Amino acid sequence: MSRTALILGVTGQDGAYLTRFLAGKDYIIHGTSRDADMARLGGLTTLGVRERVQLHSVSPTDFRSVLQTIERVQPDEIYNLSGQSSVALSFAQPRETMDSIVSGTLNILEALRVLGGNIRFYNAGSSEIFGDTGTRAADESTAFRPKSPYGVAKAAAVSLVANYRESYGLFACSGLLFNHESPLRPERFVTRKITAAAARIANGASERLRLGNLALSRDFGWAPEYVVAMWTMLHQQAPDDFIIASGETHTLEEFVSTAFAEAGLDWKSHVDFDLAFSRPTDIAHSLGDAGKAARLLDWKPSVKFDEIVKRMIRGERDGAAAIP
Repeated sequence: MSRTALILGVTGQDGAYLTRFLAGKDYIIHGTSRDADMARLGGLTTLGVRERVQLHSVSPTDFRSVLQTIERVQPDEIYNLSGQSSVALSFAQPRETMDSIVSGTLNILEALRVLGGNIRFYNAGSSEIFGDTGTRAADESTAFRPKSPYGVAKAAAVSLVANYRESYGLFACSGLLFNHESPLRPERFVTRKITAAAARIANGASERLRLGNLALSRDFGWAPEYVVAMWTMLHQQAPDDFIIASGETHTLEEFVSTAFAEAGLDWKSHVDFDLAFSRPTDIAHSLGDAGKAARLLDWKPSVKFDEIVKRMIRGERDGAAAIP
């Protein structure tokens, strides 16, 4: 029999790729958005899986709507990809960030506790919980030292999942995902901002790209591979939390240089530094150790940094047909 999945926050990058992955495994897929009638479904449409999703209007911060939807759908698996997802915006909207992430996660956990049963739950954590990792890669034992309201909210949500797992025996996992990119990233994320601008400039636009500190380094991965790890976590004998990362770090300057070179441009002729894009507490270095995932999930990333950037540029240049 086909398994049933409920994806909260199905309209984002990860929701679209996860939907495609689960559709390939013949899942019955339900997805949520705060207003299903007004939801932006571009990612699902681009990947050709819009018709595979049954959409529901759900606000994760409203316990009643969460509980009723779970009761109605009767899922085997729940993936929580919802909540405010921008680190930069979390400084401007800290209350909304905390409510959407912490209260949203708590409502799902409480619904699972009340309903009982054997539903398996995946929660989207974030590398932002670790703050600045320095030159040493974070693993699952690394202390949480978040440097943004977003990171604080994700750290609290991950701790809630662990608490409910230990206290009530829920099959609940958190994926501590480091940066994972694709052409489906919204332009508010700096990586997509870079590739979109490079493609427009290569196509004749006269704009200049304004960016903040290019010395920041991040652990970049390929989003379609990371959603496989989400699913794999829920198909182990015992629930646990896992870091999902490439184990390599690259600066934003490297990202810019690679993107513009792939577009046939010299980035230094088109990019300006703008202090307005610096955050109150920027993380200088972010690096993850996915050794536990390699050992227990048999998961390892295969798409390297240069290829990630090149695929994003091809997606900008050639449209949906070029999006893997």
